[in-house]
Amino acid sequence: MIQKTAFEETKAKTKPLTGADLLLQALEKENVECIFGYPGGAVLPIYDKIYDSKIFHVLPRHEQGGIHAAEGYARISGKPGVVIATSGPGATNIVTGLADAMMDSLPLVVFTGQVATGVIGTDAFQEADILGITTPITKYNCQIRNLEDIPKIVKEAFYIATSGRPGPVLIDVPKDIAATVAEEPREQEVDLPGYQPTTKPNYLQIRKLTEAVSSAKKPVILAGAGVIFSKASEELKSYAEQQQIPVVHTLLGLGGLPADNSLFVGMGGMHGCYAANMALYECDLLINVGARFDDRLTGNLQHFAPNAIKAHIDIDPAEIGKIIPTKIPVVADAKEALTELISQNGKQSEHKDWLEKIENWKKDYPYYYENSDKLKPQQVLELLHEKTNGEAIVTTDVGQHQMWAAQYYRFKDPNKWVTSGGLGTMGFGLPSSIGAQIADKDATVLSISGDGGFQMCSQELALIRELNLPIKIIIFNNQALGMVRQWQEFFYESRFSHSKESVQPYFVKLAEAYGIKGYQISNVEDADKILDEVLHDREPVVLDFRIDPNENVYPMIAPGKGLHEMVGMKP
Repeated sequence: MIQKTAFEETKAKTKPLTGADLLLQALEKENVECIFGYPGGAVLPIYDKIYDSKIFHVLPRHEQGGIHAAEGYARISGKPGVVIATSGPGATNIVTGLADAMMDSLPLVVFTGQVATGVIGTDAFQEADILGITTPITKYNCQIRNLEDIPKIVKEAFYIATSGRPGPVLIDVPKDIAATVAEEPREQEVDLPGYQPTTKPNYLQIRKLTEAVSSAKKPVILAGAGVIFSKASEELKSYAEQQQIPVVHTLLGLGGLPADNSLFVGMGGMHGCYAANMALYECDLLINVGARFDDRLTGNLQHFAPNAIKAHIDIDPAEIGKIIPTKIPVVADAKEALTELISQNGKQSEHKDWLEKIENWKKDYPYYYENSDKLKPQQVLELLHEKTNGEAIVTTDVGQHQMWAAQYYRFKDPNKWVTSGGLGTMGFGLPSSIGAQIADKDATVLSISGDGGFQMCSQELALIRELNLPIKIIIFNNQALGMVRQWQEFFYESRFSHSKESVQPYFVKLAEAYGIKGYQISNVEDADKILDEVLHDREPVVLDFRIDPNENVYPMIAPGKGLHEMVGMKP
């Protein structure tokens, strides 16, 4: 009888690892806290391993809800949101979320199931070419064909998603690859010679910018989401205060500088404040830090900062010069660039008159609304800001309510604002609040939606109840697709083609059907009283605010107009 060696005995006792085992092990090595996933046939081998995994799994009621929740988690935690969906319809249901994350630079690592390798390309049951579909809307995608490569591929996916300009990465996993027993996995370091993001700024460009600041009479910083992603809020504040430069924010950059800082001007763009837009219009030096010159910010390009030298700090070189010709390009991480600018300690220019002019604009032309006997959304947001001290996490859907929230909720801190910017995705608000609350369990989370967008993912109320997440769900109910109605009023002679909702659910009863308390509120006195009641408990609630159905978002810059051509300012 041949005696077995100790190695052979150990090997015989060791359970063989499948591709799914390797995948879960790789996720654990990346310190993944939770997975947002929905099971189906092609991912059953993976879900069989999730059954024994220590990673927390979140089951949305629709794949779109799952990926939007992962976006909210990524936005608040700074860590990549991890998503699993099955093949075919499961994979195609996450396409909107991928496009949204790509536009707004949110790190996601998404795993889609795929039919077995032997039938790929045969139109097998629940087969879809998800790589072809998602190539334009992911930072990187690939299909696993060799299961021993799983640890390396997963490691690379997390690196790509989180380094440089963040974004979504998709890995397609054929069912047989997940179920097959693996040979010894190949542990390899990340080696991507064609992908080397530049994070450190060029010294000469920093010197050019420092000199430009010293001679500028009307400097302005435009702060975008890149400030948030690079954790550069303190550096932004320090540099702005060192040089006494006023700061205008993009929609996604809100929170980069505290709204109560004297150098905070406000949000610029189509529904930005007068002071911010006029500062952008009249400045002689524009320093863009981590923004991409979106058309909703710039308005008519001929009138965008027409007399300014433009400097652009961005980690993505493709963004610099893409929209606006740039005289001083700085390819770098925002935190690194601002740190270097601070260390230069350049001579502060003489621009007290400029600061006074901006301050007068802020005083003379604030956001405003006219009181009436109908409940105004601005009143609700002022109450929310007051009662949460500007410290809540706010998630929104897309439309009028989104703009009102950006205008009237004055953020004190970064990583408190979760909204869909570039893609403008209705249905984003409610599920993203789930991911935000999971990322920060102790935070007060306000999920603000319109009645139209809320209905697109309202099934996620079940998940909120299941996890007992204390989210305060706020519906601005004007019985319409509010922003569509507003545009039809302004530009289509009030021909309200299919923008008004004649039938909608009674949201209080809908909430109660999911075991969640609900209130319908139609006046500011009740709003004040009920918000006091619900904001300080740790239970979810749905608040149906019946707002003035004819209220519009002001100020506004019409399409084709310049930043100086706003309408709807305070008389």
